[in-house]
Amino acid sequence: MSLTVAALWRYPVKTLAGESISSAGLTSRGIPGDRIIQVRGPEGIRTSRRHHRLLGLHATLDPDGRPLVNGLHWNSPEVLEQVRNAAGHDAWLEAGSEGDRFDILPLLVATDGAVDAFGRDVRRLRPNILIDGVKGLDEVNWPGAELHIGDAVVRLDSLRGRCPMTTVDPDTLERDREVLRDIYERFNGRLALNADVGVPGPIRVGDAVRLVRH
Repeated sequence: MSLTVAALWRYPVKTLAGESISSAGLTSRGIPGDRIIQVRGPEGIRTSRRHHRLLGLHATLDPDGRPLVNGLHWNSPEVLEQVRNAAGHDAWLEAGSEGDRFDILPLLVATDGAVDAFGRDVRRLRPNILIDGVKGLDEVNWPGAELHIGDAVVRLDSLRGRCPMTTVDPDTLERDREVLRDIYERFNGRLALNADVGVPGPIRVGDAVRLVRH
């Protein structure tokens, strides 16, 4: 296989739509600026699993690395109103701690072969890294392997169990429960790979990738 980095994403506000980026300097905690702000309510962190309209809000970073939501600073009154319209009158945004930035591991890696088999927009899977050049569902054999991208090493841990966020169209916000049913029927409920950073380093769209199996 001739593998390359096809796309990169980060999600400055956890559970909101994120942004496509052309490069990232991987650290031990994944992509800088990823999931540094959270939506919360009195019960704890709120997500698009229950409040799917949060996926209609787009989080980015400004040139100074500060999170924006729909182009506005994340802690502005206007953004608070938008978040409450999507997640309830008692929701708010706050900076997260290192311990609760990620549900599982700092990175999610998708492969073009599995996305093609899935047959829907890759954004439904919310990956950080998309790898191109993968044959079919070969990713099911990747847990325990490493991706060497320049000087960086990404360790592949396990296949990701999918949740109702996959049922939401990223553009229209329409929900189709058949999507998750299909993932369970055809992919045993799992698509893309939980991963972390073994060796930090810069990665870019178009970089060659070497799969190292152990």
